[in-house]
Amino acid sequence: MFLNPNNSNFANQIKNGIYIDKTMLIAQTNKRIDNPDFKFMCISRPRRFGKSIAEDMLCAYYSKGASSKELFAPYKIAKDSTFEHYLNKFNVIKIDLNARYGIWISTADEKRISPFIAFVTKSICEEFEEAYTDIDFSKCANLADYIQKVYSQKDETFIIIIDEYDVLFREQVSNDEITAYLGFLNSLFKNAELKPALSLSYLTGILPIMKDKIQSKLNTFDEITMLNTGSFTEYTGFTDKEVKELCKKYERTFALCKSWYDGYHLGSMELYNPQAVIKAVVNGKFISYWSATSSYEVIADKIRMNFAGTKEDVITMMSGQSVDIDVEKYDNTLTGFKSKDDVFTYLIHLGYLAYNDKTQQCYIPNREIYNEWRKVIENDENYAETDKIIKASKQLLFDTIALNEEAVARALDASHLHVTSNKNYNNEYALHAAIYLAFIYAINNYTIIKEMNTGKGYADIVYIPFDNAKEALIVELKRNATTESAIKQIREKKYFESLEAWKGGVLFVGINYDAATKKHACKIERFIKD
Repeated sequence: MFLNPNNSNFANQIKNGIYIDKTMLIAQTNKRIDNPDFKFMCISRPRRFGKSIAEDMLCAYYSKGASSKELFAPYKIAKDSTFEHYLNKFNVIKIDLNARYGIWISTADEKRISPFIAFVTKSICEEFEEAYTDIDFSKCANLADYIQKVYSQKDETFIIIIDEYDVLFREQVSNDEITAYLGFLNSLFKNAELKPALSLSYLTGILPIMKDKIQSKLNTFDEITMLNTGSFTEYTGFTDKEVKELCKKYERTFALCKSWYDGYHLGSMELYNPQAVIKAVVNGKFISYWSATSSYEVIADKIRMNFAGTKEDVITMMSGQSVDIDVEKYDNTLTGFKSKDDVFTYLIHLGYLAYNDKTQQCYIPNREIYNEWRKVIENDENYAETDKIIKASKQLLFDTIALNEEAVARALDASHLHVTSNKNYNNEYALHAAIYLAFIYAINNYTIIKEMNTGKGYADIVYIPFDNAKEALIVELKRNATTESAIKQIREKKYFESLEAWKGGVLFVGINYDAATKKHACKIERFIKD
């Protein structure tokens, strides 16, 4: 049902699934109702980030085809001052373009209505004729005409919700199909006569509005993307507080959940992948819930373009570091990539990288996504040495715990040589990158804290195990000094006191890099807490 759907989709989600209260999203959209500058909005975010349930919620709230006061009564929006003012007061048109495309493409050629958008609008217009039997639609040529007719005769406005607005571009359909779709968008959103009849338009997709194809059709839209979520940040994913509550309810380890699915820094918040968190806490398994095939192909195809600097930046991100990025260059298309910035920005929108708008850098957000990158690196000969170091990382951790100082030093030599060029080999950033990559296996069993504030200084790297039976590691790095001075600093500044809540053992790891010899030295001491 396209016109004025009921609330069954949202009600079923609440009844049969885990629902985190995101109803205050409605308060945000209520602020935009009939506001000429903000009533058209396009939300882009990766798959599995709750776009569909948000749309079902908006339908349940706004649609005249629903009666949802009781449904929303237990949730935050019910206490908002705008709740009853807009509740079930609008004609809502809800279009899931991805679902309709699947039906259309599976229809036999001789029975298929073309273009695709004609197939969609035919069904919607038929519903208009059934709902408004007292209106003559015989002279209406398209959906915009139907909406205008109802508005002019009944003074009723509409809310349009389109899910997966970008599906035709992602499926790379024919130019004729694209032309027809652009005409459809133009008739709805670039139509001055129709604009008063639309109280709100809420479009969602994976990619932001494409600059080279549809920006001119949707240039009146306010965009909320993975680069800038604005006031919609907390509705983009699960927050720390929400995930802590879920882990407590289902008796799961929060630190482990955080390492697997956190890492999307948007605004002032850290957000989690909602669908992955739900599956993990219900199933009790912290694993990757991304589609392995699609992830591999998406990442592999793009890094194989091998634009200047791509390999170096991928290695840096695989070591747990961030890299600089210019996100303004990308045209939001599936073709025409011109640089590594285009590639990385594309992967940010798909969720395979995350973006820090304060530092203007991107990075691999968490263990789930890191594993998807690992699958690509394992099978790309250009990253054979990177793969070798990552695979050796497990042994390096064992050597560290076994106090095998010489083995640790040699592993760091290999890592340092790989992650840097001759130009930046001796700088501090390269030293840190070498350590992070060499110890990367630790993401499987440790919370990793870089530059940990201890009150008396900053510990370079701290590894806190998820399991109390393991030992925590406090790592201090020195350059052209001694390993003894690194251990002395840990002791004198009492970095270990910041681990007051930690009940297990602690290892002090002092590492010194000699710029002249380009060699590392290591000293490890076992600390027994009083």
